[in-house]
Amino acid sequence: MKLKAISIAAAAFASTAFGAAHAATQDNYPNKPVRLVVPFTPGGSTDILARLVAKQITDSFGQQCIIDNRPGAGGTIGMEIAARAAPDGYTLVMGHIGTLAVNPALYTKLSYDPVKDFQPITLVAMIPNMMTVNPKIPVKTVKEVIALAQTKPGALNYGSGGNGSAAHLATEYFKLLTKTDITHVPYRGTAPAVTDLIAGNISLMITGVPPQLGQIKAGRLRPIAVATPKRIAMFPDIPTIGETVKGYEATQWYGILAPAAVPKAYITKLNGAIVKALHSPEAKERLATEAAEPVGNSPEEFGRFIKSEIARWAPVVKQSGAKPD
Repeated sequence: MKLKAISIAAAAFASTAFGAAHAATQDNYPNKPVRLVVPFTPGGSTDILARLVAKQITDSFGQQCIIDNRPGAGGTIGMEIAARAAPDGYTLVMGHIGTLAVNPALYTKLSYDPVKDFQPITLVAMIPNMMTVNPKIPVKTVKEVIALAQTKPGALNYGSGGNGSAAHLATEYFKLLTKTDITHVPYRGTAPAVTDLIAGNISLMITGVPPQLGQIKAGRLRPIAVATPKRIAMFPDIPTIGETVKGYEATQWYGILAPAAVPKAYITKLNGAIVKALHSPEAKERLATEAAEPVGNSPEEFGRFIKSEIARWAPVVKQSGAKPD
């Protein structure tokens, strides 16, 4: 009886000690650098926003948040790396409309499941897409773009950050609604595509404002229209594509996720810190310079949003006939 009592007491002690140690670990999280995987090259909208979030995590927890750019295959390489990472809370990923909502319909055998393989943390921001052209292209309005594309099918081409990227589907959606033939030229990231647009190697792009902003201000790119439902504060005189093409809207969105098995306590802690930072005057001011609108919602809200966007973009992918490399 004494031995049994001792065994029970020892087991209880061990359980209590384990629980205390586990709680202490959670309380101390994060106690080492955090990796934030960006599935695209430096310089694009995803990378720009990720660096802002990384700074917020670093400032909030006093632990460095390191950006790890893993571009390729429409963002699937970086997303798979994050999905297969140890679920210890020290690997996060910046997902967006392409990697989370478009890829499930684009790839017949996707190497990750955007719903089952990840835990949403928060929707970070919405960023407007903008149609821009090389200034040598003789168009200044959406109507003129459509007219030129219809008059000379295939003569115009457009760039994107790769097959399945937000820019790819945004432009395919435009082609679908306008019945135009514009050739797709995929790049390994938005930044090299913008570079080629400036050089005149491609005709136009419909992609996020941030990587184009400096070039627009310098006059190296001509802004045609924004892809948002309403005109944006940064460019109030630039019309929406929807003012010409009824029903067109293609806004980019970005959010932070973690591998599926990361402890809920870590998700809650990260959500609280990132959402608080997103609503700070400093973050709002910084995001405004990129024409971005901060969001910051709950993990549950972000999860429901991802599912609704998957349902929204699936028919667009199918009807456009878009295919990965």
